[in-house]
Amino acid sequence: MNDKAKSLALIGAGALLGSGATVALLRLLTSSREATLQSSNEAKSNGNAVLYAPAAEDSGSLKEKNYEVDSADLLKDDIVSEQLTRNIQFFGFDAQQKVTTSYVVVIGLGGVGSHAASMLLRSGVGRLLLVDFDQVSLSSLNRHAVATRTDVGTPKALCLKKHFSLIYPECHIDAKVLLYDDSSEEEILSGDPDFVLDCIDNIDTKVALLAACVRRGLKVLSATGAGARADPTRIRVADLRESTNDPLSRSVRQRLRRDHSIEGGIPVVFSLEKPKAKLLPFKGPNGEEENPSDYQVVPGFRVRIIPVLGTIPAIFGQIMASYVVTQLAELQVHVEPIVNFDMDHYRALHQRLIEHEEIIYGTSVNVQVDIEEVMYVAKELWHCRSARDLTTKEVGRGMWRSVNELMLVRWDRSKPASAWNLILLKFTEADEHESSTLEDIKANEPEFFKRVTSTLKRAELDFSL
Repeated sequence: MNDKAKSLALIGAGALLGSGATVALLRLLTSSREATLQSSNEAKSNGNAVLYAPAAEDSGSLKEKNYEVDSADLLKDDIVSEQLTRNIQFFGFDAQQKVTTSYVVVIGLGGVGSHAASMLLRSGVGRLLLVDFDQVSLSSLNRHAVATRTDVGTPKALCLKKHFSLIYPECHIDAKVLLYDDSSEEEILSGDPDFVLDCIDNIDTKVALLAACVRRGLKVLSATGAGARADPTRIRVADLRESTNDPLSRSVRQRLRRDHSIEGGIPVVFSLEKPKAKLLPFKGPNGEEENPSDYQVVPGFRVRIIPVLGTIPAIFGQIMASYVVTQLAELQVHVEPIVNFDMDHYRALHQRLIEHEEIIYGTSVNVQVDIEEVMYVAKELWHCRSARDLTTKEVGRGMWRSVNELMLVRWDRSKPASAWNLILLKFTEADEHESSTLEDIKANEPEFFKRVTSTLKRAELDFSL
């Protein structure tokens, strides 16, 4: 029996014998593999994996094993493929391979960043750069992904690397105890990362990082304020322009516009919930309120404390990881629109469609949607905005004014007004559409034609289930 067959047989046997036996078998298998894979004494940092194995149980430390495992070959490893088997089943092998060969930078490793990094690791990302200048504190254990009391006082980046090496040792992990600023930008953002996660809670640093990512053409996902909130159902992913309820987003948006001429185009994770608490007053060693800036270790960084329910930053981090992994795997995910119509809006859209059909075609008999299906078309397909709008041009009250200028029309006039043949347009756009043919649109606006036909094909598949 060859090594691969032996490995699979052992894993299968472990599943039958129980979790205790599985651990013993995997240790035996890992030891066998280590004996055959051991290479140079110097760890490589060129994208190859550096494996870690537990040292003697009484040492309480990790012993670094220097092996070269190309990230492109990781899924060929029996243990790795079994560990990531649910991901492979979900994405498919080729898509998971894109995740496994990717490089992601996570900056800020507190409640949000530690959970985001943890799930990126567990999802099989092959290379991670973990960046944070701060240390694990006792009060941060209510929200940190992996830290324990023995980690208190340890740099957060090194803490995560230590724990991560026990979860997925094949991942190449670089940990930098470093503050992001102009002087460290090149060190942190070089290497052409596939994604950057901004989990920083300082406005100056966050703005500088986001501006640098835009300037360098790097994909970035930013987390906004997770503190002082309690409702996980209000968390959303949207363009920075749409995060109108979040004070941190508002400040970042204003600074990016003022200092860097950046209007939007940056996805953010934020909460629609109003903060339920404010920064607590700062008390010095004598117990009296003092000026918090007198105690700043790093200028510009918050000293006062904001109350945090640990579950919310954890969910922020999980959402960030899910967003990034699906992007890396090129799985199309349609996010919930920020602005939703109420039922009166959907009824109005339905009535406008009926009236439009009667005017253009002389009858509304070919209207094959009810109000619930109108809701699906407007909300799920077109995100409550015109099919021609690629970016959000209106925010706040402007969004609500704009939705009153929309109507549903047939995409293909030769087919009935079904859920998979309706597009949402502004009144003037609808008039122009009625005077054009699909052949004209395909010839003159190929990208728009492709985007609409792809969206309507998704609707057809949804309704065929």
